[in-house]
Amino acid sequence: MRNREYENRIQRELARLGITLELITQKKLPFYREAQELALGDTDADGREYLMTPATAMAWAGMKAAALQDNVILEVVSAFRSIDRQIEIIQNKLDRNMPIEQILTLSAPPGYSEHHTGCAIDINTPGCIATEEEFENTDAYRWLDEHAGRFGFLLSYPRDNTLGFIYEPWHWCFQEGANLEMTISIKANY
Repeated sequence: MRNREYENRIQRELARLGITLELITQKKLPFYREAQELALGDTDADGREYLMTPATAMAWAGMKAAALQDNVILEVVSAFRSIDRQIEIIQNKLDRNMPIEQILTLSAPPGYSEHHTGCAIDINTPGCIATEEEFENTDAYRWLDEHAGRFGFLLSYPRDNTLGFIYEPWHWCFQEGANLEMTISIKANY
């Protein structure tokens, strides 16, 4: 889809969901395009597949393996998310009569989610409820806090982040090209 068509579609969907451009501007949300090239990044125990950009998938595999060597289990609970899926998430919250201002502290509007890029992943570990702040108290979070940067992953929504999202200790985003040395090292091990 060409840039203008994509932007027009996002504007139509935002209007349909009752999300004004004023709200987007107030929050200073970055605009994201959907990833054009995706690869299978992981599969969970139930067989659910998680798509990521090829570079993100490679970095994730290296990071997950390194954590396992330290007896820390990392699991993906969300990765690439299409515009349509983001619309569903927002619509489900609207259907439960949640105010849009509250929704936008929990979920990015369509066109403004890092998950569209294929570089963002939500991570969990056994024994923890997925996408809950309690993840911060796990060995997995402590390991990520210390080591994720080596693999090109950054915590996107720390406490009191400037975008107004809740604190999400589970949400990490791979910075394309941020750690070429690690990517080359991982590739050499395959």
